Amino acid sequence: MSTDHINKETLNKEALNKKPLNKKTVFLRQAEASDIDALEQLLNRCYRQAEGWTNEADLIGGIRTTKDELLAVIADPKHYVFIYPRTSTGERDGKETGELLGCIAVDIKDEAEINENAGNKKAYIGMFAVLPELQGHGVGHQILQAAETFAQRHLQSSTPTPDTNPVRLTMSILSHRPELLAYYQRRGYQLNGNSIPFPVDGNNGEPKRQDLQLLELEKLVSQS
Repeated sequence: MSTDHINKETLNKEALNKKPLNKKTVFLRQAEASDIDALEQLLNRCYRQAEGWTNEADLIGGIRTTKDELLAVIADPKHYVFIYPRTSTGERDGKETGELLGCIAVDIKDEAEINENAGNKKAYIGMFAVLPELQGHGVGHQILQAAETFAQRHLQSSTPTPDTNPVRLTMSILSHRPELLAYYQRRGYQLNGNSIPFPVDGNNGEPKRQDLQLLELEKLVSQS
C-alpha cells in the first residue's frame, strides 16, 4: 500500500471523526495568501479526484488550478475568495488547523463587462468546493447561501442611487452533469442559454470527451 493511499485514508477517517459535520457550525472568512496551499489541495481534490458526488474526474483529467492562479485571484480587488477552515473546536473562535473544509468565490463584474440590456448588477460565483466527507450534510448549501448574500449586499451597496433592477448571480457548470444541474435548479438557478466549448488550452485540465461544454446558470435576486 502506498504512502499516498495511507495518508488519504487517514485523512478521511479523521475528517469523519472530527467536528464540524453540522451545517449550523459553518462559517467563512476571506482567503489570504497563506491559505493558497490548502486551497489548491482542496480544489484539486474535490474537482479532479473520484471522491464525493460533485467531482469532475470522469469528464476532465489533470489539475483544476495552480498556486499562481489562486494568488492572482486573491490579489484581484473585485474577486472575493471565502474559505471554511477547520478549527480545533469546530467553531469560529477555535484555533485553525490549516485544513480547509470548503471554499467559494464571488467575482464582482464591472458595468462595462455587462450587456446594458441585462442590467448592471452582476456577480459570478465559482471555485465552490466542499470536502468530500462533508458533502450531503447541508454544508454546501450554507456556503452557497452566504456567498449569495455577500454578492447581493455588495452589489446593492455599490450603487449610489436606488436601483430596482434585480441582482444577477451567474455560474458555470459542465454539461453531462444532470445531477449537478438539478442541485442548482433547486436553489433557484436556471440555464440562460449561454454556453461555450470547454477550453482545450490545458489550463483547466484535459477534457475526456469532445462535446464537453460549460453551461451558464443564472439566478435573479430581487432587491429589498
